[in-house]
Amino acid sequence: MTSVKLFNIIIFKKEREHFMKKFILLLFTVFFIGLTGCNECEKKEPAINLEEEKLQIENILDQYVIANENKDLSIIEKIWANEDDIVLIGTDSDEKLIGWKQIKNAIQHQFKSFEDVYISVSEQMIFVNETGNTAWFSEILSYNFIYNGEAMSFEGIRFTGVLEKSTDWEIVQGHLSIPAEVDIETNK
Repeated sequence: MTSVKLFNIIIFKKEREHFMKKFILLLFTVFFIGLTGCNECEKKEPAINLEEEKLQIENILDQYVIANENKDLSIIEKIWANEDDIVLIGTDSDEKLIGWKQIKNAIQHQFKSFEDVYISVSEQMIFVNETGNTAWFSEILSYNFIYNGEAMSFEGIRFTGVLEKSTDWEIVQGHLSIPAEVDIETNK
């Protein structure tokens, strides 16, 4: 055998060994990634049960009504997000409350002004986004109470709002409005 042929055989063996090492490393890498990927597939987040989330929100809205009837600010504080950027728009034209402090003050003022509050809820609708962290609702309230010794009643108050969930559902936006009959004149 000539030295050139022997040299070519040695080079070919080394190239083949080098190729095999790279090939084995590539196979190991693909296997490892595949194995890790399969583990991640098994660790999928549990599916959100939207009906269960709606029931939780319905319960919170029921608690909110009962807390208002019983003047229980401690429950209301757990229902509203204690944040500076939450909003409640009330029934008075100047009643735009921003932040928990303003909302809390308005609720405390209402508690001092009203007696024997009874609230009934109808036409409640609750919706939850597919990720289960944002919800919105609408409902009709009949609000009965004693004010300055006189029985008062507001029927058909529309209450809408938005809730967010980090650990628990909390109201972050609310809007109350009283329906009014409006005469609209057309210009002829």
